[in-house]
Amino acid sequence: MSRSDIGVYSLGLIAQVLFSSRILVQWIMSERAGRVLSPTSFWTFSILASFLLMLYGILRNDLVIIGGQVVSYFIYMRNLHFKNVWQELPWWVRWSSVVFPMAAVAWLLFGDIYSLSYIWQHSKISGALVAWGGAGQIIFTIRFVYQWYCSEKVQESVLPNGFWVISLVGSLMIILYAVLRLDPVIFIGQLFGIIAYSRNLMIGLRQQKSSQTISG
Repeated sequence: MSRSDIGVYSLGLIAQVLFSSRILVQWIMSERAGRVLSPTSFWTFSILASFLLMLYGILRNDLVIIGGQVVSYFIYMRNLHFKNVWQELPWWVRWSSVVFPMAAVAWLLFGDIYSLSYIWQHSKISGALVAWGGAGQIIFTIRFVYQWYCSEKVQESVLPNGFWVISLVGSLMIILYAVLRLDPVIFIGQLFGIIAYSRNLMIGLRQQKSSQTISG
C-alpha cells in the first residue's frame, strides 16, 4: 500500500470515527435519559464527517459514497438550524459549507481528471455492485429525509423510530457492498452503527409504549 493510499484511507477512517462518535454520544445520552434524544453534537459531528467522507469518495473515485452524502449533508444543516446553532456560525463558514458539495458535484461532472464519465469508465466496480451500493445509500439517505419530514412537522430536531428501522436496512446493504468492494473504512463504520441503531430502536419502542400506556 502506497503512502497516498494510506493518506486516503486515513481520511476515510477519520470521517467514520466522527460518524461513530456522533452515534455513540447520542446513544449514551439516550440511555441516560431513557428516551431517544437528538443532541446538537450529533449534527455537528455529522456535517464535519460528511464533508470528509465526500473528499474520501472523490479520492476513491466512488460515486456511491459521494452520492450518499450530498442529500443528508443539507439535512444536517437544517437540523443545526432547529438547534439554533447554524445561525450563530460565521457567515463564511455557512457559505463555504453550502458551496462545497455543489462544487464537488460540479467537479465530478465537468472535471478533466476525476470527471463523472472518467470514474464510470475506469471504475473497477461492476455495474451490479454499484447498483447494490447505490440502493443501500439511497435507503440510508431516505432515513434522513424521513427524519427531516418528522422534524419539520414538529419544528424540532427529532429521531423517530422509523429512522432507526431504515438505518438498519440501509446499513446491512452497505456492509455487504463494503465486503464485496473490499473497503475496510465503510465496513468498520457500518458495523458499529448496527449495534447503536438496534439499541436506539429498542429505547424508542419502549418510550412509545410507555407514552401509549400513560395516554390510555
